[in-house]
Amino acid sequence: NHGQAIDLDKIDLADPRVFEVFVRGETKGIFQFESGGMRDVLMKMKPNRIEDLIAANALYRPGPMVNIDSYVARKHGERWKTPHPIMDEVLKETYGIMVYQEQVSRLVNRLGGIELKRAFRLAKAISKKKTSMIEAEREPFLAGCEKNGVRRETANEIFEDILRFGGYAFNKAHSTGYALVAFKTAYLKTYYPAEYMAALLTFEMDSQDKVVEYIEECKRMGIAVSAPDINVSGHDFTVVKEKNGRESLRFGLAAIKGVGDKAVNAILAAREAGPFKSIFDFCERVDLSAVNHAVLGNLVKAGAFDSTGAMRRALMAVLEDAIRHGQGAAEDRRSGQMSLFGGGEAPPPRTAPRIS
Repeated sequence: NHGQAIDLDKIDLADPRVFEVFVRGETKGIFQFESGGMRDVLMKMKPNRIEDLIAANALYRPGPMVNIDSYVARKHGERWKTPHPIMDEVLKETYGIMVYQEQVSRLVNRLGGIELKRAFRLAKAISKKKTSMIEAEREPFLAGCEKNGVRRETANEIFEDILRFGGYAFNKAHSTGYALVAFKTAYLKTYYPAEYMAALLTFEMDSQDKVVEYIEECKRMGIAVSAPDINVSGHDFTVVKEKNGRESLRFGLAAIKGVGDKAVNAILAAREAGPFKSIFDFCERVDLSAVNHAVLGNLVKAGAFDSTGAMRRALMAVLEDAIRHGQGAAEDRRSGQMSLFGGGEAPPPRTAPRIS
């Protein structure tokens, strides 16, 4: 129901329809998952749980990327094993691959008996390659492992593994935050596609490249994007119900190149009195100190006046005349006010020429 408020903290994080967006790599406009490389990873990985999105986020960086193929293969059934059952348990979520700093500190804590606070400091030191701090913990780790029944030689191999892969480890809490935002944006794109794309285009309207990219995505999704219209468009991209019941997007006036907020506000304020019948009517009613020649030209070229029935070429030809007409009308209004208070004769109202 589009009239209801959505509580994004209560959505089902196992919703298969939302995961389909990731599986198909249709993640244009999805936080952190937009790049071509990341979309390839998703299509290979076929995520079906939030933990996969958290891992994808942590793995898709220089360094850890080397582990992506292993993660994918193991997720889809390849057997894996680590040197110790405790390691199996700690790394189960990521199929035996060290992906998170939290896993590194848990391994150091549970295998080597090093208290968690110290273990967390060691995980940080490993990620920052602080050799002296790392080496100071090697002996205590080996001794702790021996207490847990791990042979010294195996314990040393495990420590080397932790150093090698722990250097790539990413903070899981950070990656989880990203994955949750990504899932929520994908949820909106799945269930409220037109509204989501309208919000996205509005957010990115200052970037011509992004606007073009997301309009292409709208087309792929089967959402029509209508040209800007001086009588229908708002400041932002808006969702419009078509006669056939489908939803389309209407281009926002502020998204037209060279049309700023000041101009849009002046247009919307004047439009409150009713639709504009022509470019002359427009120039008569809109504050021309906010909408100058360049802005008006950009509106015409973007098709914002097409619905008035005039051809763009004809509109460009009468641009100067329309502005002069508008300035004259403003002048008349001013002198009309003067005569009202000063007793002079008010000038007759101007009539706008017809154009087709």
